[in-house]
Amino acid sequence: MNDKPSVLFVCVHNAGRSQMAAGWLAHLSGDRIEVRSAGSAPADQINPVAVEAMREVGVDLTGQQPKILTVDAVEASDVVITMGCGDACPIFPGKRYEDWKLDDPAGQGIESVRAIRDEIRSRIDTLIKELLPGN
Repeated sequence: MNDKPSVLFVCVHNAGRSQMAAGWLAHLSGDRIEVRSAGSAPADQINPVAVEAMREVGVDLTGQQPKILTVDAVEASDVVITMGCGDACPIFPGKRYEDWKLDDPAGQGIESVRAIRDEIRSRIDTLIKELLPGN
């Protein structure tokens, strides 16, 4: 059994919020937390404005691709954080679920996406403290 906590971020398109959250968590936790992201209806590519907003703070999302949400990804995760995927997110007993109410960066300008990015950063900081107490 792996004692490293694992987190799955889920939104509809896996192109903005969930990608930024996964990028922040991987960047800030190093290899101490396993990070996944997926979407119930993945887009063809990550939102370029989200990529740019994250690049500004030193987090590179250019190698990422939107991924389809699978039952296996949910089963393999300790924490599942949804961001507007509605009923498409499967629920399994024993998992920790959170629903983060965040604006969708799709179609937004860089200023709006920066605000979403910074809100996600704040939530990620809290999540890391909860998952890695004493670190």
